[in-house]
Amino acid sequence: MPSSTTYLILGTAVVAEVIATTALSRSENLSRLVPSVITVCGYSAAIWLMSFPMRVMPTGVVYAIWSGMGIVLITCSAWIWFGQKLDAPAMVGLGFILVGVLIVNILSETGVP
Repeated sequence: MPSSTTYLILGTAVVAEVIATTALSRSENLSRLVPSVITVCGYSAAIWLMSFPMRVMPTGVVYAIWSGMGIVLITCSAWIWFGQKLDAPAMVGLGFILVGVLIVNILSETGVP
């Protein structure tokens, strides 16, 4: 069973990816220096951090958590910071992503080595 530290590291990888993606959206095709540097550093940190949970969890489970939570948090970030509104179907879809991540983590034995 993965430890809470494993999930904390994976959560940090998700946050790094969200920061990188948010900066990427403001980098104007990587032509603005500061957002471009944040993007490269954020993605590098996210991938490096994601490598640690992969030592004790299946790759697919780690990636499902990383990508699912990243999608939800990036969408929330865009809504809060940039006013990108969501309609009801988008919110339902994001809810399904969250439920899927929870099912993989709570009900599935796939993540248990």
